[in-house]
Amino acid sequence: MQIVAKGLTYTYNPKSPFASQALKGVDLTINEGEFFGIIGHTGSGKSTFVQHLNALLKLTGGSLKIGDYDLADKKCKFLELRSKVGMVFQYPEYQLFADTVEKDVAFGLKNFRKDIKDEKEIAAAVKEALETVGLDYTALKDRSPFELSGGQKRRVAIAGVIVTKPEILILDEPAAGLDPLGKKELMELLHSIHGKWCKTVVIVSHDMDEIAENCTRAAVFSEGKIVMEGRPCDVFARAEELLSLGLDVPVTARCAMLLKERGLEIDTDFTCDDFADKVLALYAEERVKPARGAEERSAEEAAEKEGCDAQ
Repeated sequence: MQIVAKGLTYTYNPKSPFASQALKGVDLTINEGEFFGIIGHTGSGKSTFVQHLNALLKLTGGSLKIGDYDLADKKCKFLELRSKVGMVFQYPEYQLFADTVEKDVAFGLKNFRKDIKDEKEIAAAVKEALETVGLDYTALKDRSPFELSGGQKRRVAIAGVIVTKPEILILDEPAAGLDPLGKKELMELLHSIHGKWCKTVVIVSHDMDEIAENCTRAAVFSEGKIVMEGRPCDVFARAEELLSLGLDVPVTARCAMLLKERGLEIDTDFTCDDFADKVLALYAEERVKPARGAEERSAEEAAEKEGCDAQ
């Protein structure tokens, strides 16, 4: 399903002294199959935007279509939409509430997939979802989710969203609070889900390295508007603009800026692997230059000597 927003606006506490316009005419298309990143500082409108995608916030201005679902249509089947557009909030372990892991994961299925009523079918779906996020169904199904480790809680919460097999999976700061290894494992999990369970993945993140390494395209929000959009390599090539907006840039982009200041420009997509390869190639090239210079000087000296001998 394609996501198409046109002129999307939203105001919190309208018609009150505390009115705050969070979205100011957002135009954005996210194509089916993308691993899309949304960037922006706190209060930029990015979370408000994604909460529109499964109608957690009702449309008040502009238009928004998710596949065949027109969210401006009062007859839109919102319950059906929410089974196809899954939302994982920041710190998803706080979404857990049931007394067993199995009941927690089954909750979304029972609420959004009314067509599935057979208990055996529900148990099979829960088992598949838990195993997809790397958890042992038999070992965990009867345990309280609150007894699990932080990483396990996060995976259970994700299982509770993907159990309906949504076509679009949205995650708000999915790696927040995780150590580097935990972040790496989580992103690997999301890539394994992408395409197999969920055709499209959308992540909201402050971590620019996360966006550079994982996303096919990205949009930058600032003050309720989209100010940049494109491939991560194109967005992060505008590092100085991002910094002026109060945003960070990937470590690779900062390094590229420092090298450019010293007269060494690198054409990179800002992923760690590509940046390292380009730097090593540049280093090898720079090492060859002095050797070539010495060879040229030796040749010139030999030619001069030959000239003197001939005379």
